[in-house]
Amino acid sequence: MILPVITLEQLISASAGALRLAPGQGAGHGPAAAPITGVHVSELEDPTPYLEGGELLLTTGMPWVRGGAQAYVAGLASRGVAALGVGLGPWARAVPEAVTEACREHGLALAVVPDGVPFQNVSRAYWRLALRDDTAGLRQAMGVQAQLVRSATRPHAVTELVRSVAQALGGWAAYLPSSPLDGAGSPPSAGAGASGAGSGTGASGAEAGATLWPPTAGPSLRVLRPDLARLGRSGTPAAGTFEVNGQAVVAHPIAGAGPARGFLVVGAGRSLSAPDRDLIATACTLLSLRVRQRETLASAAASLGSAVVLLLLSGFGEAARLAADDAGLGPLPERVRWLCLRTGPELDAAAALALAPQLMWEDGRVPSAAGFPHRVDDEGLAWVPLPVAAFAESGAAAPVSGSAEDPGTGAPAAPPAPELPAWAGGAVGPAQPLGPPPPGLREAALDARHGSLAGPSEGRGGEAEAWVAALAGFERADLLGTARSYLRHRGRWEDVARELGVHRNTVRHRLGLVAQVLSVDIDDPDVGARLWLALRAHDGAGSAS
Repeated sequence: MILPVITLEQLISASAGALRLAPGQGAGHGPAAAPITGVHVSELEDPTPYLEGGELLLTTGMPWVRGGAQAYVAGLASRGVAALGVGLGPWARAVPEAVTEACREHGLALAVVPDGVPFQNVSRAYWRLALRDDTAGLRQAMGVQAQLVRSATRPHAVTELVRSVAQALGGWAAYLPSSPLDGAGSPPSAGAGASGAGSGTGASGAEAGATLWPPTAGPSLRVLRPDLARLGRSGTPAAGTFEVNGQAVVAHPIAGAGPARGFLVVGAGRSLSAPDRDLIATACTLLSLRVRQRETLASAAASLGSAVVLLLLSGFGEAARLAADDAGLGPLPERVRWLCLRTGPELDAAAALALAPQLMWEDGRVPSAAGFPHRVDDEGLAWVPLPVAAFAESGAAAPVSGSAEDPGTGAPAAPPAPELPAWAGGAVGPAQPLGPPPPGLREAALDARHGSLAGPSEGRGGEAEAWVAALAGFERADLLGTARSYLRHRGRWEDVARELGVHRNTVRHRLGLVAQVLSVDIDDPDVGARLWLALRAHDGAGSAS
């Protein structure tokens, strides 16, 4: 238990006459106003080995009868005793002048206990004061704790919790989540725009994603961000203390299902007491519960959203609308653009969705897909039906920021690409009514260059058409006819030579040219199948014209 501050004057007032200042002691200042840490009784000539300092020492005067008052008082003062109380009675009918002078010389407060008054009355008065103040402090702490619990039940619980902590400590507080979905906002609904930002964060700009109170503490938070990032990467959830503008700021980890989900940062501008630390521990627990609740809700919403996207991929648009409404995902948009992203060997859909705005796209930049319903198929592709309105809100039609012309070629130069995983890439479909994705989008996503987004026409079908065009444009030999005959006869050179009326060495030479022109091996089953279909389509288009 932490004892409250009780002065000698307060104890005298509460003692009901059991203790009073000795003559010559001034009230309201000096030694009499010093705090005392307890009441101790001793008749030893040297009680200092049993004292800690700060006490009111009560004695009947026996010690200085046997020894000198000067040495006795000097020993008490050197030990840090706050006050000396003399019990009047057989040993001292009045306070000796030598004791009064010694106390004045050494700055020791002097009090008297009237004759016949038990010393225990003074001790009881002290502990009544201590209990009264401690009870008041306990009631205050319980009131603040109750306020925190009430804050956790309100709509903007994170904002309310941070505000309550800051106001209770008389400083500032902030919650920095490791993921936007752990913050004060809400994820966008199925038909929402790209922003999906929550309200009540009290932060913007450099404090985006943080919940801060008061907002004027933003500069302190900006200074801390690099240190908090390093603390979050340490892998061990632990509190950290940092110095900002000469004051200690403490960052407390918020636990979740795994690594820390963020930090509650507190700048009180003073030393924290035990009740302060209890308050912060309660706030951290409530934030952890809130984060885990959001994780559970997000997992359930992701499962429901995946089912809705599967219905769309399967062509059941009306069923998808009904399922989204029943699941509370909000109304599906009328018009969408399908986003198809590779998710890598770990099938990390969350990472793929977060990286989408960083991928190069000829029409600009796609909006953030985080929080929208999505589904990962058997090929590791994440499918997201993004509302067309989300592209308009993100300014997707504008050129990619940072692009410029290459001074050597005049062509648009690619801006510096961020560090992206080797699997990053995908495809974007055209604007369409809500329904299945366009043909070729899957192939385009699988074949898209690293760090870029292709369109449906840039996929495997478009690549095969380019192969046909390259063979048709070769003027030194009939590579188109040779490739067609070779695929038709399933690689039998003699049959190809007989059909074309050339020597089989000529066939071998032409096939080598085909490999050089296309930079592919047409004996590869996937390549051969795509090239054969493109040749059939080319022949059909030629006969139709």
